[in-house]
Amino acid sequence: MMSTVEIGKRIHLVTLANATTAPDGDGGFTDTLTPLTPATLFGEIRPATARDLERLAAGTVLSMETLIVIVPFHASVTTKTRLTWLDRAGRSHAANVTGVNNPDQRCIDLVLVAVEVVA
Repeated sequence: MMSTVEIGKRIHLVTLANATTAPDGDGGFTDTLTPLTPATLFGEIRPATARDLERLAAGTVLSMETLIVIVPFHASVTTKTRLTWLDRAGRSHAANVTGVNNPDQRCIDLVLVAVEVVA
């Protein structure tokens, strides 16, 4: 099977972890991030265009900086997945996955809609 994205565009090493919620013992809840297996993949990260959002996130209200992230298929990626990576300047980034698309159900690539977490 061939990838739908040129390998040269996958310049970011993305770390993947899923959030799980557990009681904190004081009547509240705590989110814990559990790394996926494999925990890292190379992917393409780019700002989402209006066309991307119409096609991938239609019917939702998006008021934040939104990214399109394309990575090799990973069965454990869901809307509970957190992505982290370093940009070329060495700055750390984190984004929450808000949409998971498996083009044509081919299980080759995932096209993710993600919202960057602002500290």
